[in-house]
Amino acid sequence: MRQIWIPKIGDPSVLDVRETEDPTPGDEEVRIQVAASGVNFADLMARMGLYPDAPPLPAVVGYEVSGVIDAVGPGVTDWAEGDRVVALTRFGGNSSAVICHQAQLAKVPDDKDLVEAASIPVTGLTSWMMLEIMGRVREGDRVLVHSAGGGVGLMALDLLKWRGAYAVGTASKGKHAFLLERGYDQVVDYRNEDFHEVLKDQDGFDLILDPVGGESWGKGLDLLRAGGRIICFGMSANATGNKRSMFQLMRTMSSVPWLKVNPISLMNTNNGVMGVNMGHMWHERDRVGSWTRKLMELWSEGVIRPVVHATVPFDNAPEAHRILHDRENFGKVLLIP
Repeated sequence: MRQIWIPKIGDPSVLDVRETEDPTPGDEEVRIQVAASGVNFADLMARMGLYPDAPPLPAVVGYEVSGVIDAVGPGVTDWAEGDRVVALTRFGGNSSAVICHQAQLAKVPDDKDLVEAASIPVTGLTSWMMLEIMGRVREGDRVLVHSAGGGVGLMALDLLKWRGAYAVGTASKGKHAFLLERGYDQVVDYRNEDFHEVLKDQDGFDLILDPVGGESWGKGLDLLRAGGRIICFGMSANATGNKRSMFQLMRTMSSVPWLKVNPISLMNTNNGVMGVNMGHMWHERDRVGSWTRKLMELWSEGVIRPVVHATVPFDNAPEAHRILHDRENFGKVLLIP
């Protein structure tokens, strides 16, 4: 099989494609010949040495794949060779063949594209966790989504429209026309405008989804109405370039609104602060698997509409990372073995 390795901390050019033997599935495991592997911001953070959950380098990361099962291990009851599936991977997803437990799989609908399917697991599950499990979004809720043009931002929009919420997004100016046509009710140019200043005189928000971190969290707290919640699901403010910067890391951490998120402050403002990290949900494998299958159903029904910005061959993996670094993407970037 072919794999994209991160041999050391560095810019995208350090990525290295290597070949080795295909793995063999164990008890209740299957092997998937990968059609596509999703690229997520956590992959970039791992390469930059900023992702604490990443395995020690050198390592292969990657958290989601689509493909066809070509081998099953002992005790597999629900799947067979030839099944088209999507799966979460606990690292190692940037490979042409991966091993997954049978509970981690969901069937790709027969009428749907197998490559496109790889764009759903991480963005879909993150959005589902934030909006359905923690945020409990309902009709009429006002929701602010940062990084609205990214994979999570577009997936979250589909679920927000499904629930009848009012969606405000932040994105660079070049993405506004697409996002408004897609369904956002209002879009703010975060590069040239302070979203807090633009939105502070409007009605407060019931929910804010924020993968940026630092001072963005503090500004968001000020925009919540009573009963409002902010969900933190990343800290992209740490990665303003494509190399690790300790100065930027310290700057971001120092701007986190620590005093505003203590229990007494939250009690007095009637607000909530929550966090989502799907990489810490492996102990909930069966539950997460059921959410993935629900997302496949919603895809079939036309509720969610995945957007693939680019499909990039393994041999050009640095370009996939660059696209995300430069915030060029509308939706997902996928790697093709």
